[in-house]
Amino acid sequence: MADEAKADAIRGEQETTPPRVSLGMIAREWGRIGCIGFGGPPTHIALLRQLCVERRKWIAASEFEHGIAATNLLPGPASTQLAIFSAWRLRGWAGALVGGVCFIVPGLVLILALAALFLAGDPPLWVRGAAAGAGAAVAAVAVQAAVGLVPTSWKRAGERQAARARWIGYALAGAAAAVLAGPWLVLALVAAGLVEVAVQARPAGPRPGRTAAWPVPLAVAAPAAGGLGALAWVAFKVGALSYGGGFVIIPLMQADAVDHYHWMTDGQFLNAVALGQITPGPVVQTVAVVGYAAAGLGGGLLAAFAAFAPSFLMVIAGAPRFDRLRSNARVQAFFNGAGPAVIGAIAGSAIPLALALQHGWQYAVLGLAALWLLAAHRGVVSALLGAGAVGVVAGLAGWAVG
Repeated sequence: MADEAKADAIRGEQETTPPRVSLGMIAREWGRIGCIGFGGPPTHIALLRQLCVERRKWIAASEFEHGIAATNLLPGPASTQLAIFSAWRLRGWAGALVGGVCFIVPGLVLILALAALFLAGDPPLWVRGAAAGAGAAVAAVAVQAAVGLVPTSWKRAGERQAARARWIGYALAGAAAAVLAGPWLVLALVAAGLVEVAVQARPAGPRPGRTAAWPVPLAVAAPAAGGLGALAWVAFKVGALSYGGGFVIIPLMQADAVDHYHWMTDGQFLNAVALGQITPGPVVQTVAVVGYAAAGLGGGLLAAFAAFAPSFLMVIAGAPRFDRLRSNARVQAFFNGAGPAVIGAIAGSAIPLALALQHGWQYAVLGLAALWLLAAHRGVVSALLGAGAVGVVAGLAGWAVG
């Protein structure tokens, strides 16, 4: 019996203590995923699971699932945070830095190169056509992203009618804020979370933690007046407050980038979102295109750093406490409110995105993209590439693409 107990203890330790993996191995494997990770978070999660759980057996399946759940509770790009967490699990903070950087850099290099091409002063006709075509499909991509988030969020609301009514109310508030509130959208997201915390509060429950309240000072802080400070603030806001994953950057950034600071036109912003979708790695890299439009290559790198820094900080500092985060009732309540508001905001962003289109043929492309994504349930990358091809044909045929 003693020998069996000892064997069980050894097996338990093997399941919870990962092997010491070299930083070179982490750099190579996370860089590979960063190069081939087309398709957004589902692809990234599948590749990380295949590497860490199935092929190398570095991390137990249950712990990997716990990592997914915890990173989905954090603001910012969840799949990027999962990549950072997985590398942290293997080599601590050094592994987290190496793995996260190697996961991000391949897509960042590609998207900055494409930004230089698409945002050139006088790009070739085929480039302008491809940009106008792909940009026309972005509103449909936003709707599809919101629809994909609904089932899980709706299930979390539970069976009670009051909870489902609040879910609908939060979603409608988020949609209205995306259309009307501009850069102050984040206030609606935070408010929805705090309202749900108040509704679910119980006198015997735990004291309110900082996790539910920390976004408020950030949300109401005044952005910098302009220049690189404003760019860093806008990018940081995206990385620190984008509940619900990468696509919520659209309503968070559009008003700042286009209307407030005039770094880019509506059409160029549509192109930025499209580029973020068709390149590998996290969708949040769209901020690098905005940064490039604002201040060239240095601006693109600054925006990327400011957007991803919160993810590194939250994972490295918080990973040892992820179990407590997942079990904290107030944290769960906050995201039960903020989550539906995020879904509404993503769906609502489709309205200004569609209104930004300038040519009649673009609305036809938008309709076709909606059918491709929502009716045929096909992929985003194929939709954007197909729309871009239609735009090239339109430009070569003499239709307006500028």
